[in-house]
Amino acid sequence: MAATAAWLAPPSRTELIENLVSGVDRYNPSNVGILEDYLYHQIRSEEYDCLANLAILKLYQFNPDLFNPDVVINILLKALTAEPFPDFNLCISLLDDRPPSSTLDEPDPLPTLLPLLMNLYNLLHQCRFSAFWVLYRSDELEVIRENYTVECAGFEDAIREVAARSVKATFTRIGSERLGTYVDLSGPELEAWVAKQRWSFDSSTGVVSIPPNPDNQIESVVIQEHIKLPQLSKVISHSVQVR
Repeated sequence: MAATAAWLAPPSRTELIENLVSGVDRYNPSNVGILEDYLYHQIRSEEYDCLANLAILKLYQFNPDLFNPDVVINILLKALTAEPFPDFNLCISLLDDRPPSSTLDEPDPLPTLLPLLMNLYNLLHQCRFSAFWVLYRSDELEVIRENYTVECAGFEDAIREVAARSVKATFTRIGSERLGTYVDLSGPELEAWVAKQRWSFDSSTGVVSIPPNPDNQIESVVIQEHIKLPQLSKVISHSVQVR
């Protein structure tokens, strides 16, 4: 419930942005600049407001001349950090109507980068974190790292938190080497990250222990059904009638 409330109304959202997101002005194209500035505030400050970013994409749908591919790419990168919430797919669903590339002052990078971003999303969604980092560090994604995520404060740490949520829900113990491939860390950096998660690391065995939580505990459930005699009589009577 708390996560849903923060998604609907993050603390970083000002009254002005709230009016633009929820009020009648949400479809006013003259407000797109305000929303784009708010997006770049999110990028610099490690904050996130999915509904405000969706409002930008909706304005782009209605006003193709306003379309800015760099803004779209940054929105998608922020949405990646929200996994397992459906933010990325919500954003993709608003990219159906694309303006011709000839209307842009510079070559549109989105047709080239969108498949790569979708590959990153699929790997996160499938919890293939090791493969995510391999693709993310590849030469193929150098343009994304050097032109976009380098400006997105805390992007890599946010992806590590996505991995941490899955690890906490799945493991009680995990080898540090395996965990390191999930979060792209090793040595003292990994140990510091584990300590930040309030997990324990046994240096002699190389095993990281995750505290018990409702998701990683297997508990047997005994279901008892009580059938009263009158109910049983009705069942027997019905079976006799069927015969």
